[in-house]
Amino acid sequence: MKIDSQFVHSAFSSIASRYVTANHILSLGADVLWRERAIKIISEWKPRNLLDIATGTGDLALAVKKALPEVAVQGTDFCRPMLDIAVKRGLTDVFEADAMHLPLPDACFDAATVAFGLRNMEDYEKALCEFRRILRPGGHLLVLDFSMPDGLIAKPYRLYLHHILPRIAGFLTGNSSAYDYLGESIEQFPRGDSFKRLLSRSGFSAPTALPLLCGIASIYTAQVP
Repeated sequence: MKIDSQFVHSAFSSIASRYVTANHILSLGADVLWRERAIKIISEWKPRNLLDIATGTGDLALAVKKALPEVAVQGTDFCRPMLDIAVKRGLTDVFEADAMHLPLPDACFDAATVAFGLRNMEDYEKALCEFRRILRPGGHLLVLDFSMPDGLIAKPYRLYLHHILPRIAGFLTGNSSAYDYLGESIEQFPRGDSFKRLLSRSGFSAPTALPLLCGIASIYTAQVP
């Protein structure tokens, strides 16, 4: 499956106003716990500034701002309607941009995050290389995204992912097509050791993978040498 950026832009623009509520319901509130875990990791890095890439409606960026007020947090997304919601929610330092072509100088951030956004980009490795470019030497990257669980939970999760979730999401947002591709995008997204190898190929060091909720989501971290 090839990610179509125009489709992604159109889909997220159409559901922006209901995106936050839909995510909380569809994840049964687990997304809040996942972001809290991410913030604990970020706090250990003690960054002065942080760029939240594909910030969407600003969930992670706003959580970082609240928990770590000493960190200068900026958000970017290529979908203006999503950014408008983020601004209304209190994330005022934002700019619209394609994550694979960030209008930023080299080595200008201590940390970068991307939550549930990298999976929607056309070229994972190209995007990761761009994230590395804007990070200072010694800077950190955190990626939070969905992944496929193993074991007994895999089969019922696939049923939920491909057949139940799109129907619920369609009811909540009024646009089921925005979620129809979700299952396929999660199935094809590299996970665990595969994603760690991708981070290494993209020029990062010390990659880590932390599965969450039986592997339904994962947090990946890496550092710029």
